[in-house]
Amino acid sequence: MNKRKSLHWPLLGLVVFLVSACSSAPEKPNPAALPTVTGQLVVEKLWSNSIGPVTTPLIASVKGGQVALASSTGQVALLDASTGKDVWRLNLNVPIQAGVGGDGQRFAVITGNNEVVAMESGKVMWRYALSALSYTPPVVAGQRVFVLTADRAVTALDGATGQKLWTQQRAGDPLVLKQAGLLIPFGDTLLAGWGGRLASLNPTTGAVRWETLLGASRGTNEVERLVDLVAGVSRLGSTVCARAFQSSVACVDGNRGTVQWSRSAQGHQGVDGDDKFIFGAESDSKVVAWQRSSGQTAWTQDALRFRGLTAPLALERSVVLGDDNGLVHFLSKQDGQALQRLSTDGNAIMGRPVLAGQTLVVVTRTGGIFGFRPE
Repeated sequence: MNKRKSLHWPLLGLVVFLVSACSSAPEKPNPAALPTVTGQLVVEKLWSNSIGPVTTPLIASVKGGQVALASSTGQVALLDASTGKDVWRLNLNVPIQAGVGGDGQRFAVITGNNEVVAMESGKVMWRYALSALSYTPPVVAGQRVFVLTADRAVTALDGATGQKLWTQQRAGDPLVLKQAGLLIPFGDTLLAGWGGRLASLNPTTGAVRWETLLGASRGTNEVERLVDLVAGVSRLGSTVCARAFQSSVACVDGNRGTVQWSRSAQGHQGVDGDDKFIFGAESDSKVVAWQRSSGQTAWTQDALRFRGLTAPLALERSVVLGDDNGLVHFLSKQDGQALQRLSTDGNAIMGRPVLAGQTLVVVTRTGGIFGFRPE
């Protein structure tokens, strides 16, 4: 059993120890009135579906025009994003802790029992018991399933059988975040976050090709010194831009590991971007755009502060973010101006909005799934 301490990072940015049953937090500041939308963007609601309660953000797997989603209570579904209809649906009858990862054919989640469960065509293929907790969706690529656990270990499993192929690990800190870490395929390598360091691994052997520091520890106690790279990156060519928890946003050459720029930032969720900007929401829900080339701040949007924003999605000429009240905000990439705002079912949007084909898909805390089509 993994005995490492874990913590949540709530919307106010206050640390809560899971081992403490009597911790408390101050009241959330009242958000400002919503900004008036310009109406310059037309968005059509296409369909809705449901998956069951989602108590932690479960990253959706997107491939072509299909999107795979999971509920915290054990449902996994592959949907046709153009219609919202199920391609298949499976009830694992066990809580799901992290997922969904997939390559369009094979999908994997991690259960509350610390098992990796691989699925194909709506059927369970195999299960693999982990020795440590994991909050990061598995990566399914190259006929393998890769897992990042809370003890800073990356494990490769055979995609067809679940047999362990290799494990690579780095010494960890006494605290870990109870949220998805950074684990992505990048060309013929695997990029993984080990604390504040980004590492490039050979996916065949697990050998480390390079490591580079993106977020440095700070402060005088364990909580203040906590640093982790979080899920949600922006990739363009050989450049990968990522966030270190409550520390920084940085861009690095994914081939060499050279840091191109790094800027102090107080956020806890991932980033996205295009060829000009990197976008992110700070822990107080201030939205920031950094210039991709230099890291200089291009603009900030304060009008959505304290609304519990999700990580952003860069979509055509807008930046899309969900909030705690089930609203979906479309901001201008150029200046952060509010272009459009849509409602769902009034419950918090869980996880970053995703684009599947031409359809924008969001999921709420109660399991509502909504498909939208921007102009």
